[in-house]
Amino acid sequence: MTHENPPQKPAVTRVSLTQARAGLGALIERVAAGSECVIIEKEGLSVAALIAIDEFEDYLELNDPEVSAVIAESRKEYLAGKSRPAEELLRELEEDEERERQRERAAR
Repeated sequence: MTHENPPQKPAVTRVSLTQARAGLGALIERVAAGSECVIIEKEGLSVAALIAIDEFEDYLELNDPEVSAVIAESRKEYLAGKSRPAEELLRELEEDEERERQRERAAR
């Protein structure tokens, strides 16, 4: 059995507003690569953050009441034992795809 390593959390770096202005392009490249989140400080206080766009989209989705409701319902179903192993679901999807391919072949 192989164990996959969980995804690494990006490092959090703090920079002054002056440093961010001077090196914005490099900061954006590091953030976009997913290796880093950057907190920008002004006079020692955190005032803004640079995060990868997919992280930002996740944040927006989680703050959407409809998405939050779906997540809560899914969690409730999971805790109630209404879940199944991913392998089972994937096997079922593959079987469905194979049946569909066979139907398409038979229709020709």
